[in-house]
Amino acid sequence: MTDTVARPVPGAIADEDWAAAVATVREYAPGGRVLLICHVNPDGDALGSMLGFALGLRRLGVHDLQATFPGEFEVPAPFTAMPGLDLLVAADAVTTDPDLVLVFDVAAESRMGALAGVLDRARASVVLDHHASNTGFGGVRLVDPAAAATSVVVEELLDRLDVPLDAEIAECLYIALATDTGSFRFDMTTPRVHEMAARLIATGLRPAEISRRIFDSRPFGAMKLFADVLARAELEPGAAGGLGMVWTYATLDDLARHGQRPYVLDALIDPVRCVAEVDVSVVVKQVADGEWAVSLRSKGAVDVSAVAVTLGGGGHRLAAGFTGHGTPSEVIKTLREQLTPEKRI
Repeated sequence: MTDTVARPVPGAIADEDWAAAVATVREYAPGGRVLLICHVNPDGDALGSMLGFALGLRRLGVHDLQATFPGEFEVPAPFTAMPGLDLLVAADAVTTDPDLVLVFDVAAESRMGALAGVLDRARASVVLDHHASNTGFGGVRLVDPAAAATSVVVEELLDRLDVPLDAEIAECLYIALATDTGSFRFDMTTPRVHEMAARLIATGLRPAEISRRIFDSRPFGAMKLFADVLARAELEPGAAGGLGMVWTYATLDDLARHGQRPYVLDALIDPVRCVAEVDVSVVVKQVADGEWAVSLRSKGAVDVSAVAVTLGGGGHRLAAGFTGHGTPSEVIKTLREQLTPEKRI
């Protein structure tokens, strides 16, 4: 890091928790077996935070490193050029009794799938997260709901471990920061976020090239898929106490018809949330027969995290999700019933 750029600003994490995390990493990582885990269907913040920290541990001389995530072992195409991918190992091939487990961007153990059991077998664990709905699992917990991304927490821990930023670490953390702030458009884009971005760019990153790769590159089939799914969107001006809701759904048949992988649907919430007449936007994505991953967004008037938690999910005030069951209409009916006036911000 350069001396001309502002240092990280302390957040909501207590000094004793930072000290415990530093002590834990320094005790168990050197010479130990270290396993890093992020959530199922990893996004840019999950992968970027995990791999950025893994590369930082490598700079500290830690060699027995594995990084993984539960579910299907597939890295979404926008992230296949991210540094540190050589550290990724399929979940069924990782060590089952590590000395140290580090968990990234995971609000609840359920988001770790079968990997959750590793926490009990590890000698120590550290959880790094920024979800307000975090359930408080793990040994040492570094959870800052005021942070725009988990990568904010990761950068500060690396700093406290005296790991200098290099271009590879910085690229991972920049991707994480950019994706969770919507390319620096969302409400969590604070001066702290721009100061961190400046530190990362100062290592020699090319933000335009990263943005093209992450945000502006989609297969033609994905564009055709989006057209089909957006065409079936429903506008409900009276939902959410009159604040309005727009929703649509995508099926496994939609993916198969256009030859696309499920991760392409992660970007579908962006055009849906642009609808001017509503506060709440919803995309319902099929993951199995009768099972749907539901993405929620709010423009600021509704706390969608409160809604998601009620339905067994979690997230942030303006971006959250949960798992629904039944048909898309049944999932939306359940959601509609939870969008009550008390969920207003």
